[in-house]
Amino acid sequence: MKLLILGIFLVSIFYSESQTMSDMELIITNAKSDKGLIQVLVFNKEDGFPEEPKKAIKAFSLPISNSSARVVIEDLPAGNYAVSVFHDEDSDGQIQKNNFGMPVESYGFSNNPTLYFGPPSFSKCTVAIKNVPVKVEISLR
Repeated sequence: MKLLILGIFLVSIFYSESQTMSDMELIITNAKSDKGLIQVLVFNKEDGFPEEPKKAIKAFSLPISNSSARVVIEDLPAGNYAVSVFHDEDSDGQIQKNNFGMPVESYGFSNNPTLYFGPPSFSKCTVAIKNVPVKVEISLR
């Protein structure tokens, strides 16, 4: 019994030390104004990216100052992440779209990918988190 307890203890120590955590500094620039909020969604898998808050691992709002917003997301486990943001000018929590489904409010993605028809893929927006802090800058368009 003592060996079983010791074994479980050692496995839990090994597992906790193998979980590398780091921070992501997120900087959003180029907001049209300081009115409203920046809505942020952080995903660790393709499912739900870029628009489904319920499938994001983190969803939050940031105040805007001098046409930008900044936050440090602490203690993210090592892995791949993609971030989508939009300038929620009317603070209703929803991105406004025109009759063709195109966003009317400014938006952006990690890695600032070139957009053609529709949103970018998760893989084009992926940022790798390892054991050092990462800075992610997103320019709203």
